[in-house]
Amino acid sequence: VQLQAYGGGLVQAGGSLRLSCAASGRIFNFNTMGWFRQAPGKQRELVALINSRDTTNYADSVKGRFTISRDNAKNTVDLQMNSLQPEDTAVYYCYAFVNFVIWGQGTLVTVSS
Repeated sequence: VQLQAYGGGLVQAGGSLRLSCAASGRIFNFNTMGWFRQAPGKQRELVALINSRDTTNYADSVKGRFTISRDNAKNTVDLQMNSLQPEDTAVYYCYAFVNFVIWGQGTLVTVSS
C-alpha cells in the first residue's frame, strides 16, 4: 500500500492550503490517519490525527487553524490549513496506521511572511 499526498505549495502568511492524501494498492481499514511535518533542522512532529470514528487530535500549535477530515470509503485524509504562518513551513507527511505504520512521501508547504 502507498500513500500519495497532494496540495503543498507556496502561500503568503494568513493564507490557506488544503492537503490531501490517498491510499493505493492493497487497501486496509486504517485505524488512524493523519499528518506530521518536519521543518528544516527540526524533528518530525505531529500535526493532526483522526481515527476511524472521526475522533481527532491536534498539535497545540495548529488548534483552531487546521482541520483534519477523512473519507473511510475512499481511504483519504485531508488537512485544511487556514491562517498559515511562516512557522508552518515544513514538509508535510501523510500517515496511516493499521497494524503497522505507513508513511507517504512529503509535500512541501512554504509560508512567506
